[in-house]
Amino acid sequence: MLLEVKSRYIGRLDKFGDRPMLINFHFSFGRYIRQFALIVATIAISACQPSASTGEAATDSGKPFDVIFAGGTVVDGLGNPAFPSDIGVKGDRIVAISADALSADDADITVDISGLIVSPGFIDNHAHIETSIHEHPLAENFTRQGITTLIASLHSGDQPWPLDEYASSLDVAPNVGFFTGHTWIRKQVLGMENRAPDHDELQAMRDYVEESMKQGALGLSTGLLYVPANYAETEEVIELAKVASQYGGIYVTHMRNEATGLLDSVNETLRIATEADIPTHINHHKAVGVNQWGWSKQTLAMIDEARETGLDITLDLYPYTASSTRSAVMFPQWALAGGPDEFAKRIADPEQKQIIREEVREIIMNDRTGEDLSRIQFRVLYSDESYNGKRLADLAADRGLPSTIETGVDLVIELQLVGGFSVIFHAMDEEDVIRIMQHPLAMIETDGDPVSYGDGFPHPRSYGAFPRILARYVRELGVLELEEAVRKMTSMPADQYNQIERGRIIVGAYADLVVFDADTIQDEATYTDPHRYPTGIDHVMINGSFVIRSGALTGERPGMWIKGPSRPARVTVN
Repeated sequence: MLLEVKSRYIGRLDKFGDRPMLINFHFSFGRYIRQFALIVATIAISACQPSASTGEAATDSGKPFDVIFAGGTVVDGLGNPAFPSDIGVKGDRIVAISADALSADDADITVDISGLIVSPGFIDNHAHIETSIHEHPLAENFTRQGITTLIASLHSGDQPWPLDEYASSLDVAPNVGFFTGHTWIRKQVLGMENRAPDHDELQAMRDYVEESMKQGALGLSTGLLYVPANYAETEEVIELAKVASQYGGIYVTHMRNEATGLLDSVNETLRIATEADIPTHINHHKAVGVNQWGWSKQTLAMIDEARETGLDITLDLYPYTASSTRSAVMFPQWALAGGPDEFAKRIADPEQKQIIREEVREIIMNDRTGEDLSRIQFRVLYSDESYNGKRLADLAADRGLPSTIETGVDLVIELQLVGGFSVIFHAMDEEDVIRIMQHPLAMIETDGDPVSYGDGFPHPRSYGAFPRILARYVRELGVLELEEAVRKMTSMPADQYNQIERGRIIVGAYADLVVFDADTIQDEATYTDPHRYPTGIDHVMINGSFVIRSGALTGERPGMWIKGPSRPARVTVN
């Protein structure tokens, strides 16, 4: 059973160049003192608790530590230089960090991690677990990446309801947190209709946000690229975000357009943040489409300028040059209104079909991959799964068709009529990925799915996003220092969600830890062979329990519910 996690929030002053920058809310000395007292109290309490499970019999021997990690190098998650230290764990907490060797006689288990790095467990800002994590309770494709906390920032996904009942019923390995989802709320009130809500309907949507926040949501999320969310005007989102803001929520978004409309979408996001007075976070920031390569220079400058005015804006990314979504994004939103049957009727009308063809062509050419059909890869082609992992160009070739944009448009429409497909678009430039990654406000996510090994054809990010940061971008390319990369994956997202007892190695923090070899850690999943676990990660501990020990899954399920709000509420929540 997951436990409810509540902790006070303290802001942290960080550096952006030579300019001081408040990452989240204001520093309070009084609050710091209270937090220090809380840490002292947790150490005292943990000393009285039964030992947390370590994959062996969970009995309290009365020793000072359940587990000692001995001889490792600590990367603390706060950006400080790495340092050698032993770490002692008791219950679900870190209770000792010692430059001197801790005695093995003082622990039930001592793990020699000489030559290895120990860091806080990684926090995934966006994973597709919102209504399915109970079906994958060990979340192995995530935990084997060193991920100890998963955040369900719903974009197009459904929201569990009631949220509190679902979250509190879970028995899973990782910690999990949930947002309330605009898409789900809109479907409850308006279905798939392409129109604005009337006064009563908008109030019903507000009520869903309010109740979700009261039940423990971290904030409001949108997936404005997708039907039916993209039927919403900006004003609708602002009104819902105001409610989340009052209850201490933050706003996270898959923006309306990450290609030709990228700059307008960033402006829309900044407007929502301003008018709703809400901290805002852009998920998987990117510049999609060859014509948009390099636009990250402008978008990051826009974000920096917004922060100068006092807006709390942050972002994240996944470390790949290919995105993944559904085939529906290649169609104009009006064409899909009303669902598959209405789409089929429009295609059956020659005049409407021609208009749709022209708009699909425009989207593929400018918003996606251009005329190269080999850049469109099937994840799952529901009407013929023998093409899973193959390209649109392969399908054209097998049918003896020319590999042209006109062929691509015809095939995409044909396939959408029989259920569509999940798709990987090879449409980004690594220079943009690196530029976004290096930005001081950037964090990391997988945008991944919970998958069973060998089942389906996932994007490799579901298996390798976090190790890829450490392998390619820290070790191989050297575009990030190890300490900064770990901070982007640990304390930065922890602070986003008011979780100052996670994402850092300090005495009193939760024992969410990952042990890895910085010289060998490697993502192994590829676009053609995605079901491959990363290598170089030896141990993963969550709340004091091993979920991965010596590279093996333990079966433990120590995860806690990361309950909102993400900021101090402005209203009293009963």
